[in-house]
Amino acid sequence: MSNFRGLLALSPVLVLLVVYLLGALLAGDFYRVPIAVAFVAAAIYGLLLFKGHNLQERVGIFSRGAANADIMYMIWIFCLAGIFASSAKAMGAVDATVALTLEVVPREFLPAGIFVAACFVSMAIGTSVGTIVALTPVVTALSSQIGCQTAWMVAIVVGGAFFGDNLSFISDTTIAATQSQGCRMKDKFKTNFTIVLPAAIFTLMLYLFGNQAADEVISQGSVEWFKALPYLMVIILALVGVNVLVVLILGTLVTDVIGLLCGSFTPLHLFTAAGEGLNSMVELILVTLLAGGVMAVVKELGGFEYLIDKLTSKVRSRRGAEAVVALLTALTNFCTANNTIAILTVGPIARDLSLKYGIPARKTASLLDTASCVIQGYLPYGAQLLMAAGLASVSPVEIIPHLYYPFMIGVMVLISIILQLPKR
Repeated sequence: MSNFRGLLALSPVLVLLVVYLLGALLAGDFYRVPIAVAFVAAAIYGLLLFKGHNLQERVGIFSRGAANADIMYMIWIFCLAGIFASSAKAMGAVDATVALTLEVVPREFLPAGIFVAACFVSMAIGTSVGTIVALTPVVTALSSQIGCQTAWMVAIVVGGAFFGDNLSFISDTTIAATQSQGCRMKDKFKTNFTIVLPAAIFTLMLYLFGNQAADEVISQGSVEWFKALPYLMVIILALVGVNVLVVLILGTLVTDVIGLLCGSFTPLHLFTAAGEGLNSMVELILVTLLAGGVMAVVKELGGFEYLIDKLTSKVRSRRGAEAVVALLTALTNFCTANNTIAILTVGPIARDLSLKYGIPARKTASLLDTASCVIQGYLPYGAQLLMAAGLASVSPVEIIPHLYYPFMIGVMVLISIILQLPKR
């Protein structure tokens, strides 16, 4: 594929960024620019690039990408998460959970405690999105109680969520990375752990000693602990490995029962709260569908094929091969906005490079997983940031500057390539 054709195939991604950035400059505010509009512009432009297809066939390619099984599964999560979050708030579960947390954890340790909790939960359940769904509503309410910026508190959860998603044995990214490279999960875990542990420790130190100043917490009075049961149940069920869709359905049912029994809302209010929760997820769902369609267009045009061919042609050494694996994964993830899809796409190429240049399979698997998490953490159109922003009612762009952990693991990936770590 010629350079011109290859760059043209990738140009819908460039159009997306240009429209989004141009809109932000004209508006003078990133938070006022709907990213869905940028995706629509990129989608229309991408459809115009096709040759030899009528309009119906072009739209069909876009639609098949938007209706991908992974995207449909994510939309189920978005819908149920919106209903649960809105119902729990209406019932008083959020306020009760916040009051209970403030009773138990000293305010100066709250940021570090939230980070550790997010790391632990995501490690146990193997999904960053599930962790964000469980913890974001609580930390959003906590932020107003302790006088901290909401986006900063939400970023703590997102960072911790990626820690577990990157390491967990049941994470889809771990499974995809190890299967594509033919290595054992425990070997990938050991290698991965040595790379990300310093990043996690440094991030924890920031939250312990460099966190935002918190105001004195106002006494919450008596804590209605029973109203915190839905959130506690969601976390416990997630930790024991129950599917996130089942967790959200059960959490909503328990919320509704408690709310009706204690008179927090009427049956009519119950449905109203559920409707408000669904409405809050509309833009998030729309962006997810559009992203899937645009990336399908880029793939059909040959954009990913060009990217792979261009980068792999420059490899001359083991260090260079590792750098290409990480960079190729990052760029593919940037285009697809899905770390699992990025790993599966790059996996066969990474396997060939590891065999050719003597890279241990566990190191290649670790690079695939970690590099994808770095980029996914900073995508304003990625599922994790969209979910966190939707639940916290902030802009994804507002969260990004506070994401310390994804940045630190990016630094550690570079160090591990340059110094060829781990040595054993």
